[in-house]
Amino acid sequence: MVRIFGDLGVHWVDADDVAREVVEPGTAGLAAIAEHFGREILQADGALDRAALRQRVFENPEERNWLERLLHPVIREELVRQLQSPEASYTQPYVLLVSPLLLETDQHELVDRIVVVDVPEDIQIERTMARDDNSQAQVERIMAAQMARDERRSRADAVIDNNRPLQDVERQVCELHNRFLFEFR
Repeated sequence: MVRIFGDLGVHWVDADDVAREVVEPGTAGLAAIAEHFGREILQADGALDRAALRQRVFENPEERNWLERLLHPVIREELVRQLQSPEASYTQPYVLLVSPLLLETDQHELVDRIVVVDVPEDIQIERTMARDDNSQAQVERIMAAQMARDERRSRADAVIDNNRPLQDVERQVCELHNRFLFEFR
């Protein structure tokens, strides 16, 4: 979805990319995670074993809360830095913040408009299982920790239906892009 905006010249910052960066080997984030969960949460090369961490935190809400308290402020700080970077300001009159937890965290305070990319929950489960090689039960636990679909949609300024043919999705994105060009000039 964001690549369609990118093809239109729009710069974006991806919170998932930032979340990966702040736990790379050598970072304070990874050191704190390894100290808290033990070295078995690391791969042989010292990188974070994301699958093992995901399993631990989504099976134990207290561990998930600990991890969120550690990482969310660091992620937010880096998001702000990237959103204010020269690369972000030299493109279109707006920048996208792509975040699966935009509304669940204080990241929504960083944006002027909220766009929800929406699919029915059964399709979301199917796509997530295929993309991340997770079990259905694990995907459902992850989704249970997120805002409900109806609430997400109700808080959106715009909703893109991502369960339609690509041509329809591209048309929706182009219409939204033109609207934002007008609103942010």
